[in-house]
This record gives sequence, structure tokens and C-alpha cells, in this order.
Amino acid sequence: MKQKVEIIAKKSQKKNIAVVDVFCGIGGLTRGMQDVGLNVIAGIDYDKTCDFAFEQNNKSKFLHRDVTTIKAKEVIKLYPKNSLRILVGCAPCQPFSQVPGEREDKEGKWRLLYSFADLIEKVNPSIVSMENVPQLMSHKNGVVIKDFIQKLEALGYIVSTYKVNAANYGVPQRRYRLILFASKFGKVDLIPKLFENANVPTVADAISHLPPVEDGEIHPNDRLHRARKLSPANKQRIMATSEGGNWTEWPAHLLEGLTCRDTNMGKTFTSAYGRMSWNKPAPTLTTHCTGLSNGSYGHPMQNRAISLREAALLQSFPENYKFNNEEQELSVSILARHIGNAVPPKLGESIGKSILNHLTQYNFDGRKA
Repeated sequence: MKQKVEIIAKKSQKKNIAVVDVFCGIGGLTRGMQDVGLNVIAGIDYDKTCDFAFEQNNKSKFLHRDVTTIKAKEVIKLYPKNSLRILVGCAPCQPFSQVPGEREDKEGKWRLLYSFADLIEKVNPSIVSMENVPQLMSHKNGVVIKDFIQKLEALGYIVSTYKVNAANYGVPQRRYRLILFASKFGKVDLIPKLFENANVPTVADAISHLPPVEDGEIHPNDRLHRARKLSPANKQRIMATSEGGNWTEWPAHLLEGLTCRDTNMGKTFTSAYGRMSWNKPAPTLTTHCTGLSNGSYGHPMQNRAISLREAALLQSFPENYKFNNEEQELSVSILARHIGNAVPPKLGESIGKSILNHLTQYNFDGRKA
């Protein structure tokens, strides 16, 4: 019986299963799911600047749409006839983040989760998955996620949630995430950890092979291997920081002018101006991951912040992933945002494997296989 189920899954994932990735960004989740065999037919995102990377690296169509206004009919038409529909997404997580500067909610972005729920209701996929930050569980006293789950359950979905560290699933980064599955068939189980804490991938595993670059330098063979230019003061500060260290070990004169330390949050945010450690995973990468002052984004040994290429590798993107059109000017801030916002492809693989395992247990009509 097991052999028969595996054959059914292999055939169906090529012909009869189709995935649409909402809030797709540059395609981290799509790439991971495609790498394990799922057919991601399209990605939807409001950020038009993501279109090149998404389509260049994934056999999938990019739609520049706003999830709050897109018509469900347009999404439904993307799915092949008689296919099993899967809808996945990662609503912008900044409103739920604990990182200073990442929590602005001026536009009510957390409301996108309600728009995602409305789209699920109208598209009626058999399986749903969402990746977000764990703080979503307590945002607005838990009302937002509670409303989301209750709506899915009212639509007939069985919902399961998991808090994970992406490092346990092959990402060389401490990136804690909430993974939600919802299925009309039954509970979706997340696959077991691939790495225990003692042997998770490290910064050295990801970037130690790259050639050195100075701050402000672009490597001649790789436009993404570039580091931001440091001010003279910040150059002294990084030189005074040990591997794995931060501003708390500096002499007093290097602390002068750091107004961020005047606030209670600034005094406790010890990761600012920090260096990474070779033999540990990187800290959580954000949209400001190439800035020295924004976290522990200093290179373990070189006197600079990490490059765009290093950030991409620490997010588990393959080295041949194309992030921008080489004929156009490269924007460091835009690419840092793209990379920091992305779902790590390796985590996407585990989400995809969990869905495929689930599908081996059920026929398309929801009966046990």
C-alpha cells in the first residue's frame, strides 16, 4: 500500500497539484517548494521590484497585484482544470516583529491577514500554508491570529501551527518562525527537525568560502558581494569588536554619539553593532541586514558588515540565484529588503515536504489513501 501511495503522489505532484504563492516576494518559498517537486504555478505580490528575481529563478508566473483588491476569479483561473489547489503565503511580518524599527504599523499591514483569509474563502483551496513570525500569536492580544484560525476552521479546515527555528531545517540562521497549515483533509504534520541544535548549519558553512572584500568595495566577479562603506567612527567600532561581540565591549570614547543608547530599548538592544560568530548560525536577518548598526551583522573577521551575497547565502538562497537584471543599476537597499523579507528556501523545502507527506495520506476527495 505504501508503494502505491508514493506512486500516486509522484504522479499527482507533476500533473494534478498546483500551488499559488501569495506575498511571494522574490520567491524564497516558491523556490523551496519547487525544489521538492511541488508545482508552483504563480506568485502574487504588491512589490513590482520582485518580478525579475521571482520569474528568473522559478518556473512560475509573477502577478503584480494587491491582495486586498485582487479578484478571486483571477486566482482561480491560474489553477489548471481539475487540479488540487494549494494556496500559500507569508503576509508582511513587520507589524508583528520585536526588532526595533521593524514594527511600524502605520498602514495597518496586519490587516493583510484578513485579506488573505478572505481570498482563501473565495478560492477554496484544499490546503493552505502560512509562514510568519511567532509574535503574531500574541499581536493585538492574539485576536488577529485567533480570527484567522477561527475563519479557516469555520470553512472546514483542520488547522495546525508550529513554532520553529529555521536553523533546525537547514538555514544557517537563528530565525524563529510560525508555520501554519490548514487542510480540508486532516491535520498536516510538520516534518521532524533535520538538524539538532548542536549541529545546525553555521555562518562558516555558508560564507567562509567567499573572497574577502573591504567596506565600500564590490568584488569584481560578483556584483552582490559588496559591503557598505563605513564611516571612520564605525570603522573604529568594528575593529574594536570581537567575533561574536557587540558595542558593550567598546572603550568609552567609541560610545560617544550613539543616541540609540539613550532609550531604554537601545540600552538593552545589545546586538547592535555586533559581529557574527563563525561557528554559530547568523542572527535573524531583517530588511536592514547589510547595515552595521542594525544588528549583529558584522562579518566575523573582516572589518565590515556582511555583503548582499553573504546575506543571501545566510538566507539559504543558492549562489546562482539571480536577484537583479545585470543590465540595470543595482539598488543595495531594495535588494537588502528583498533578501531580508524572503522566506528562506530551505525552510520552504520543509514546508513543501510536509505538504507532500500529507498528500500521500489522502486521496483528492479527502479519504485516507
